[in-house]
Amino acid sequence: MTDVNQPPLLSIAHINKRFPGVRALNDVSLTFHAGEVHALLGENGAGKSTLIKVLTGIYAKDSGDLLLDGRKVHIKNSQDAQNSGIRTVYQEINLIPTMTVAENLTLLDQPRRFGMIRWRSAQSQAREMLARVGLDIDPNSLLVSHSIAVQQMVAIARALGSKARLLILDEPTASLDSDEITRLFGLMRQLKAQGMAIIFVTHFLDQVYAISDTISVLRNGSHVGTYKTSALTQTELVGHMLGKDLDMLQHEQRDITEAEEKPVVLSLSQVGKTNMLKPVDLKLRQGEIVGLAGLLGSGRTELCELAYGAARSDQGSKTWLGQSLPINTPKQAIAQGMAYCPEDRKHRGIIAELSVRENLILALQSTRGWWSRIPMAEQQAVVSEFIERLSIKTSDMEKPIGELSGGNQQKVILARWLVTNPTLLILDEPTRGIDVGAHHDILNIIRELCEEGMSLLVASSEVEEIVAFAHRVVVLRDREKVSEIVGNQISQKSIIQAIAQ
Repeated sequence: MTDVNQPPLLSIAHINKRFPGVRALNDVSLTFHAGEVHALLGENGAGKSTLIKVLTGIYAKDSGDLLLDGRKVHIKNSQDAQNSGIRTVYQEINLIPTMTVAENLTLLDQPRRFGMIRWRSAQSQAREMLARVGLDIDPNSLLVSHSIAVQQMVAIARALGSKARLLILDEPTASLDSDEITRLFGLMRQLKAQGMAIIFVTHFLDQVYAISDTISVLRNGSHVGTYKTSALTQTELVGHMLGKDLDMLQHEQRDITEAEEKPVVLSLSQVGKTNMLKPVDLKLRQGEIVGLAGLLGSGRTELCELAYGAARSDQGSKTWLGQSLPINTPKQAIAQGMAYCPEDRKHRGIIAELSVRENLILALQSTRGWWSRIPMAEQQAVVSEFIERLSIKTSDMEKPIGELSGGNQQKVILARWLVTNPTLLILDEPTRGIDVGAHHDILNIIRELCEEGMSLLVASSEVEEIVAFAHRVVVLRDREKVSEIVGNQISQKSIIQAIAQ
């Protein structure tokens, strides 16, 4: 338990960090105590990752102070962080799967004599480290032979070492099942009882309330507040994370009726994937916009990928235009008339080095086959039409798309799929990271496509956005569908309450 008479183990005082065009951390002050699990929460762009990288020496802070036991410390690199007792375990396990457990555990501190590794000592040291986290496995076994959960525990064992005082767990439960999570939480409670301070970064609210003592919320690089977990309701927490005061939304309601009873384009029946998304039922009708709402990590992207076949479901079935069809790959989805604009446009959407024309024409060329090249004159005509139609701001269609603004890149990706005239368009965070003008343009495009009879499945973390255009809203939480809101019941308040229920 936290000793109120002792100074915080680590204090962060007025930390600022800027990147070109972005203020990632804005005057952030936090305290972390020994014997406490401190949850650090916030949506994309909140500043969590930047703060962790400042604490671990990956990023240098621009200003502010870090105080360990009340004394200023300067963390310039990861070694400084290690020497200060700050250890981190990331979601992506940074161990070497082809090495043994013992080799992974002792890699940074191998016992040697006359320059030679003392393997017996290394194995003995590994057993002691494994015992600390309650693992009884052969230290000579290959790491890859163990489950993800065991590998995660090995990573924690290595992070703890002999001098660890503050353990940062960044999304440690993302790939674990319920039994494995229970085991991890048991270890966290054990470490807390031993006086360890733990920073727990997660998107799963149920887990936050199951394990944490304190919650700090970041939003847009700023510290919103720090709260005792027992004194903060989930509705209040979601409101802090999204920047919404539910009392101010009391009378907000959208005057919209359900879409007409038109043919069902896509139907998902108990579609899900183990450790990715619990089984979901979903129907999407012609000319209907279904919004996917939920906090980051709730399952919005996962549902988009399963619907499109970018991720293959291991349960349930799909019906397309009344027929049961296999849509297990993007190729099959495209052949049926589906299109998908992913959330991460930088890595999964655009090809930065290629021109606007080349990026825009990709999907159309793919549908015709790479052996049947589209004549240049036709390419230019198509690209010119969509540059004008979507108001894409570029001096030249041959300009590399990487030189365009984020909003214009997003419009090019939209145009790429609109050229193919899809029956269903799936949009994952279509307005993230773009300017106000492009944001307005894309919302108008969504409405126009719906009026033209296209069906849209739109995932967004912006509640106002979903309220503005959706006929139905599917609310996801902790990778599970928890609610479906229809017609004039759609409001910011009803969505936030469903997220927090």
